[in-house]
Amino acid sequence: MATTTITTTPFNYCRQYLPLTAKLRHSTLPKVSCFSPHYSTKCRRDYTSVMIVPTGVGASIGGFAGDALPVARALASVVDCLITHPNVLNAATLYWPMANVLYVEGYALDRFAQSLWALQPVHQNKVGLVLDSGIEEELRIRHLQVADATRASLGLPVVEYIVTDTPLEVEKWVDPKSGQSTGRIKHPCSLLRAVQTLVNQSQVNAIAVVARFPDDDVVDVDEYRQGMGIDVLAGVEAVISHLVVKEFQIPCAHAPAMLPLPLTLSLCPKSAAEEIGYTFLPCVLAGLSRAPQYLAKDSQFFEKGCLVGSDVDSVILPIDACGGDGALAFARKQNKPLIIAVEENVTVLDSTPDKLGIEAVKVSNYWEAIGVIAAHKAGIDPHSLRRNRIGNIQSTSSTPANGFAVSSGSSGTSHDFRSPRLNCSFSW
Repeated sequence: MATTTITTTPFNYCRQYLPLTAKLRHSTLPKVSCFSPHYSTKCRRDYTSVMIVPTGVGASIGGFAGDALPVARALASVVDCLITHPNVLNAATLYWPMANVLYVEGYALDRFAQSLWALQPVHQNKVGLVLDSGIEEELRIRHLQVADATRASLGLPVVEYIVTDTPLEVEKWVDPKSGQSTGRIKHPCSLLRAVQTLVNQSQVNAIAVVARFPDDDVVDVDEYRQGMGIDVLAGVEAVISHLVVKEFQIPCAHAPAMLPLPLTLSLCPKSAAEEIGYTFLPCVLAGLSRAPQYLAKDSQFFEKGCLVGSDVDSVILPIDACGGDGALAFARKQNKPLIIAVEENVTVLDSTPDKLGIEAVKVSNYWEAIGVIAAHKAGIDPHSLRRNRIGNIQSTSSTPANGFAVSSGSSGTSHDFRSPRLNCSFSW
């Protein structure tokens, strides 16, 4: 029998013979990849980004009812792993599951940035629910129905609930000096006892807290409902979750219990998520169900596949909110991540990179921030994506480069090049 030799390119080889190998289970044909080895993601580590929008500071984006969630969704599509906190991902009865996003409480995020804690991704947490005994019976039943609904319809592992032995008595106010919302609970020990009981008796490893908040006068919250001002609840919510995380070193998030506000015909979309249900609990339970566990720094970090602060490649945050413990810790690392400050997202704070001496990339908005991150992940200088932004390479001496004198703005640590269309500014 005559033998025919077929000469083909690798692409044609894949196209002609791979369907055949799928059918012939014991075929002796060689295994061929259509992809060049140097494109394999196994040749590089995952790109990890942290998104921070501080709580209770009136952030233009992220200071309302989950209005930073679209940014997180867009970022998650670009990076391999996104680390962010409940203020970004919580939207009352709305949420959006993302497999590559880690839901990390604010205090834990600060400890992670300081390289004191590591994050251990999980498949599932056992979530315990703490209800303030100050919640009225009907409102308590509403929250228990939410827990049952998430168990039945979403399959969430909410295993048990407990009612505190004493009303927590939440107090909230706005700090007149900083303009931030803050507050306290009068009986923190009651909360800690309830959490301890759930941890000991039910072996839960994540905690959702629902505290009864004072009902606001409609006039007091009208500005927030119009998409202005600050969230007066958010500050003390952070106080509550910080208390639990610091004491027990497990994921925690809070949902306030309040009576529904009267219907309004004038409502900003940024605040609308809090008006479409009886509770704010669904997003908290969804986030906690797969929140990473927190581990104190030890030799087991790498053995357990944990993420540590040095794994972070970039940090994105509002332009004037760079003074938090986490942001400062990232900025002071020896191998610091790329810090990206968004000018469009302003808060009541005044901690800009310039005032703090932080080397940062300044961008006008999150559109541009995502573009910078995409370039950074690809190993591309973002300057090269802009018109005439790459100058001659510089020498450590004053010798002219390529026959031309090097201008002071062609390379170095500080650039200001605004686009007439996008009003884009990068400062390195």
